[in-house]
Amino acid sequence: MALISKLHLRVLVLFIWLFVSALGQNLLSCDITSPDASGYHCNIGNASQVQCETFVILRTNSYFSSLSNLSFYLGINRFVIAKANGFSAETEYLPKDQSLLIPIDCKCKGGFFQAEVTKTTTKGESFYGIAESLGGLTTCKAIQEKNPGVSPWSLGDKVQLAIPLRCACPSSSEASPKTRLLLSYPVIEGDTISNLAIKFNTTPEAIIFANNKSLHTFRPQSLIPLTSLLIPINGEPESVLGPLAKPREPNLHFPATSIPVISPHKKKSKMWKIVLYIALSGVVVCVSIGIAVAFVVIQQKKKKKQSSCKGVVDVELQQLGLSVRTTSDKKVSFEGSQDPLDGRTVEATSRKMLIETYTVEELRKATEDFNSSNQIEGSVYHGRLNGKNLAIKQTQPDIISKIELGLFHDAIHNHPNILRLLGTCWSEGPDSDSFLVFEYAKNGSLKDWLHGGLAMKNQFIASCYCFLTWSQRLRICLDIAMALHYMHHVMNPSYVHRNVKSRNIFLDEDFNAKIGNFGMASYIEEDIGDPQFYSTNPASWSLGYLAPEYVHQGVISPSIDIFAYGVVLLEVLSGQTPIARPNDKGEGSIWLSEKIKSILQSEDADELREWMDNALGENYSFEAAVTLANLARACVEEDPSLRPSAGEAVEKLSRLVEELPEGENMLMCESSSKPLVKASANHM
Repeated sequence: MALISKLHLRVLVLFIWLFVSALGQNLLSCDITSPDASGYHCNIGNASQVQCETFVILRTNSYFSSLSNLSFYLGINRFVIAKANGFSAETEYLPKDQSLLIPIDCKCKGGFFQAEVTKTTTKGESFYGIAESLGGLTTCKAIQEKNPGVSPWSLGDKVQLAIPLRCACPSSSEASPKTRLLLSYPVIEGDTISNLAIKFNTTPEAIIFANNKSLHTFRPQSLIPLTSLLIPINGEPESVLGPLAKPREPNLHFPATSIPVISPHKKKSKMWKIVLYIALSGVVVCVSIGIAVAFVVIQQKKKKKQSSCKGVVDVELQQLGLSVRTTSDKKVSFEGSQDPLDGRTVEATSRKMLIETYTVEELRKATEDFNSSNQIEGSVYHGRLNGKNLAIKQTQPDIISKIELGLFHDAIHNHPNILRLLGTCWSEGPDSDSFLVFEYAKNGSLKDWLHGGLAMKNQFIASCYCFLTWSQRLRICLDIAMALHYMHHVMNPSYVHRNVKSRNIFLDEDFNAKIGNFGMASYIEEDIGDPQFYSTNPASWSLGYLAPEYVHQGVISPSIDIFAYGVVLLEVLSGQTPIARPNDKGEGSIWLSEKIKSILQSEDADELREWMDNALGENYSFEAAVTLANLARACVEEDPSLRPSAGEAVEKLSRLVEELPEGENMLMCESSSKPLVKASANHM
């Protein structure tokens, strides 16, 4: 009987804990009416409380797993974060659950303390999800108040949101004991006032006193996860957390099966685990039954739905109902997507993938029955479905089967510089048409802009000789470096793209660059022909991007992407193709990766100036061009060990972009009567 009573007691404790946790989640709720959800109360009449510089603690998680992601999505300078935490700005991978100090400017507005950061959203996010990802440093209600008129659910891509972080400034009454600043701390399970006082070298009384800024009474006996707590700091906050742990080296291989280490426990711990397992098992069983019933209902509905794209569709794809699409209204070159594909297969994750299954009827409607007026290039069409613009590529069923669908996770893992696969239409049979539906880029491919692609059908671009400014080129180079860094150093295991080239780099309406063909590690076409035709046949340019170790030994590693990236940098600098035809000087086919070596070895500044894209004229920094040329030269080293990492490229380009003058993003147009296709002749 005593044993049964203990079991009942422990089960009761478990459910009480779950209830308390739910209270914290309710504070994040968009429907909460408590004024505490808006922030800590302040008195505008108190001059000492109006504004102060302080910090919040942000724990790294799957939402913010790298310095690049954290900097981009929260609009915080990576160098500021690095300085505050005592590590190098070149640090990229951030260990999970690492506590970071984020400097903020806390202000008293409308009776509440808040520090605003600008969050760039990804498709499918919500106010609640954002608040949860920040560990309770803000709430859904607070975000709603700062962004009136914006729906809190299913946010679009790249929406700029004002995110109010919870903070406070010490008042004059807090001068005893001496409080230098109040640190906003996100509460996690297991935190107690006593433990936090020891950790931050303060007293429980000081913490309790600091947190009486809430309009309601602060209850120190029940710290609730996903809420924030003010920690009074007397000294330097940097000394509290210590230096960031050394970044983990990326795993370049598939993870091996590990042998778990079993630690001995007391009988009491085992009994507690048994109770926990029983409770969790009951929940899992109920949820599983619900999912199974929902799955059967969905499948029955799908069987009734007429579609020309029938066949054996991936089980995960059949369960998807959430579509992720972009909003643009122009066409894009998808020439790079025409390469045949050869993919590795990886274990699909259990996360919900934001990929939709389309029917042929839907795609015919979107493209007006694949009307030639909607043809972008080759087998790629512009489509519009439910008010959204899409790029739809006709392909073979075996191509879709090779796509690494496990890479397409939920919204938090979408990198802003990787072109997204939005959906598929998959059918069986050798003569059946299947389709890939991609995110739609408004400004075409980088190849189109550098080499005059005929796929450019934007009337403005077609009516003038337009080219990318120096500022735009540097930012494009940085965007691609950040995408490669994500693939090589943040993804685990590391992902090698194998098809980095200017025609696989696409530009959105703001000229942000995105790498296409992600998840489709394609084999390189073995082009055979006279080298003098390389410059007129874009498909054969692939040879110019291939690293020597891949050509000769078939080695696949992140270094082959770096080599190809170096060639793209050279294209951006010179405006020339990866392989050029023989010239009037008697030179044979010119490979950019070799040409840059001879230019830099000559140490002749005039030769480098002459080699630069003449479309730029004198509108660029020669010093920055030299830096970029040296980076490109390092990327195309024959020895892979001598090439820089993507993280090093990000660091160098970040500095070049920071040094750019303001207001230098406008397109450069020489003449309104000089068509883009004529400009391309200068590069052939």
